Amino acid sequence: MNEVFRSAADQTRQRLPQLPANQQACRLYRHALKTLSSWAIDREIFIEEATKLRARFDESRGCSAAQASRLLREGQEELFGNTHPDPYCVPWMPGGSLFMRNPPPPLEICFPDGNYPADAPKVTFNPDMSICKEETGKSAVHTVLVDFTKKNMS
Repeated sequence: MNEVFRSAADQTRQRLPQLPANQQACRLYRHALKTLSSWAIDREIFIEEATKLRARFDESRGCSAAQASRLLREGQEELFGNTHPDPYCVPWMPGGSLFMRNPPPPLEICFPDGNYPADAPKVTFNPDMSICKEETGKSAVHTVLVDFTKKNMS
């Protein structure tokens, strides 16, 4: 890419909003809890470690802006260092043990003549086995992209 193209792309690229320090700390705390849930095997161990984590966040509450930015930077580095290589995901989502287990076959395959019985289900299912609904925005009627590295679908 040449320099003109890069400068034009930089002008049109949307910048992420700069969040206040308290929202950044809240997001860091939530990501730390999710990472902790990947490492903790037992629920009691998780609760004990989450209490220690909360105490670490509470002891730095009300610090100056410069100290807050330093603590956030150090916290993000620590979170990156403690990231689990195979993070926990709920079983019915991509990467989970129940993902696409026993999906119902399409009615066109079961009844190739198009003669459906009266009690045949009239709903279609998403890859996570939830019912497709247009009003919820969760409708995988057409092609669905499943990203197994990020363990999500779109």
